[in-house]
Amino acid sequence: MVLARDLDPSASPLDYYGYELRRLREHAGLKQTQLGDIIYCTGSLIGQVETTKRVPTRDFSERLDAALGTDGTFSRLVGLVLRSVLPTWFQPFAEMEARAAYISTYQAQLVYGLLQTPRYARAVLATGLPDGLDDLVAARLDRQRILGRDRPPMAWVVLDEAALYRPIGGREVMREQLAHLLSFRDRRWTRIQVLPFSAGEHASLIGSFTAMRFDDDPDIVYSEDLISGHMTANPDTVKEAALRYAHLQAAALSVEDSAELIIRVMEERYGHQPEPDQRGVAQVEL
Repeated sequence: MVLARDLDPSASPLDYYGYELRRLREHAGLKQTQLGDIIYCTGSLIGQVETTKRVPTRDFSERLDAALGTDGTFSRLVGLVLRSVLPTWFQPFAEMEARAAYISTYQAQLVYGLLQTPRYARAVLATGLPDGLDDLVAARLDRQRILGRDRPPMAWVVLDEAALYRPIGGREVMREQLAHLLSFRDRRWTRIQVLPFSAGEHASLIGSFTAMRFDDDPDIVYSEDLISGHMTANPDTVKEAALRYAHLQAAALSVEDSAELIIRVMEERYGHQPEPDQRGVAQVEL
């Protein structure tokens, strides 16, 4: 059994979080159950976080700061903790994404991670059969906080029409997800275009990619294969990606027409209807 006193706070953000939680709780003269009562959770949960058995959430961290008077310490630290549960190969991208001033992405199969709803994200992440699915979902949702900052990045998203039709998570999840996309119409710094099937062959048939621009660093292009992701600041690659993205934007529907298509797909394909009775289908097939 891992004891909080045995943690090395320099081992990882999660170890540091657990170490500090125990230290500050004991400094306040509180037992785990007492702190749990104050922040509306069990003493067992406090113990699990202190021993790195559970990854804290942002809400949990904010309540800790209020209870222990730690001036936002845990709220600041939890972002590092959640980022650390991401796959190792993805962490550098998440760090750069959080610093970007401009994000432009083409997504061939799925809704972009920063625009995913919790249920859609869970369905997508579950396909990798991961351990710690709850933690991965929490980490993905925490990434989305950059769009709600006082000075968010400019995010321009081109979605292939296929992403609207692929029924990730089922009809209700997709209806919720498409409605969420429409909610970005009122956000000045986020724009969504749909690349329609009618565009035919296009500049990124090879797949999805993301380009990021920074205030003080070179531009970066990111893409993924089956196993991992790849970032490069090679000027020729960045220039090629910019050219291809310009062609994608030109071939895509306007922001307004894209919203109309999303509405149409949401109502016609994912309207309020009963989900198919899978058991009934199986019985017929038998």
